[in-house]
Amino acid sequence: MPAAEQAVLGSTMAVLDGGQPYELFDVLEIVEGVARVRTPFLFEIGEELDVRVEHKGETFEAVARVKAHVGPPEMRITELELSKHAGR
Repeated sequence: MPAAEQAVLGSTMAVLDGGQPYELFDVLEIVEGVARVRTPFLFEIGEELDVRVEHKGETFEAVARVKAHVGPPEMRITELELSKHAGR
C-alpha cells in the first residue's frame, strides 16, 4: 500500500458547531499538519473552523485554517492547516 494511502487509512474530520460534529469533508490525506480534503462547500482562504480529527489512532480537536483551494473546479481540493488545541 502506498504511503499516502497508509497515512489516510481511517482518517476522518468533522466540523464542530456548538460541540456537534458535522461530516463535511472527505479526507484525502493528512501530512505534516496539513489536511487535503474534498468538500461541497467553498470556505474562504484564511477562514478557521473548529474540527475533530481522527488520524493514526489518535483523536484530537484542532483549528483548521483554510490554506488554499487547488485543482480544477470539478476536482477541487481544499488544503487545511491544522493546529491542535485543548479548546477555544
